[in-house]
Amino acid sequence: MPTQIDHAAKEPDIKTLSNLCLVRCCICDVWDVTPVAVGEDFEYHTCPESFLAVRCNRCGLVFLNPRPSVSDLDVIYPATYHAYNFTAENFGLIHTIRRRLEARRLLEVCRGLPAGSRVLDVGCGDGFHLKLLKEFGPKDWTLEGVDASELAAERARDAGLQVHHGRLEDLRLDAESFDLILLIATIEHVENPRDLLEEARRLLKRGGRIAIVTDNVDTLDFRIWKARCWGGYHFPRHWNLFSKSSFSRLAQRCDLRVKKIETLVSPVNWVYSIRNFLVDRRAPEFLVRQFSLNAPASLAVFTLWDQIFTWFGKGALLRLTLAKD
Repeated sequence: MPTQIDHAAKEPDIKTLSNLCLVRCCICDVWDVTPVAVGEDFEYHTCPESFLAVRCNRCGLVFLNPRPSVSDLDVIYPATYHAYNFTAENFGLIHTIRRRLEARRLLEVCRGLPAGSRVLDVGCGDGFHLKLLKEFGPKDWTLEGVDASELAAERARDAGLQVHHGRLEDLRLDAESFDLILLIATIEHVENPRDLLEEARRLLKRGGRIAIVTDNVDTLDFRIWKARCWGGYHFPRHWNLFSKSSFSRLAQRCDLRVKKIETLVSPVNWVYSIRNFLVDRRAPEFLVRQFSLNAPASLAVFTLWDQIFTWFGKGALLRLTLAKD
């Protein structure tokens, strides 16, 4: 039996954040916003603060404002954070299914890369995607990762992967040295997505590409739950949330061409929206546990449900391919 990680059932070590920072829209660089939501850390209970999500009136970007400072990352990303511990031992059947799905998606993204390509996974966590590329991709690829968490980087290195610890913008890796840069469930977490994409562009070889997967705010689940409990907020860890149109504007600001933009199926925001609602209403723990990353039944139901919206381009996740011409 897999180990069941139930964050709600643990006694949290609640800490107060050292600082909350006011920010402007990273696309428009202006303060012209409408409040959208107020919520808290329903998942890991890392801090007692409530957080405000706002929408830019010019481009539609949804972002956390104010937000924690970079110095508080170790508080809001605890050692139990799922991206640091996504293993077969912890997640059992869910890990097996996601591993197969993500391997197929990764190989789609990598199609057409030249022999001997160099691939960088930014926000690699414990190396989940890098391990898939190492197993299923060509053996002549050079694979590297970057993560701001020292714990995540150590776990990825323990798996035999080459991982840099730090923010990509601060590492100053060699220019024009990568054929593909992956940002899978990463860009929503960073302080300034524009700075990150500009640095990623600098690192790309001419003709190289960036593959991005991130939450989509142009969805039914966002409209239903946006005032407080939407799972995509991931309070206070998701700082910038996009639609197709807002991300296209960001890419244009970074001198990157959008080669492809589509939506993907994901049950997670549906499941976590319900979970957050239940936690907010202090529902019994046995009920909360039915809506988590360890709940195959609810994940299966909402995978099928989200597939309907994906057919109409309204799936839970955005997937973009950006090119450096």
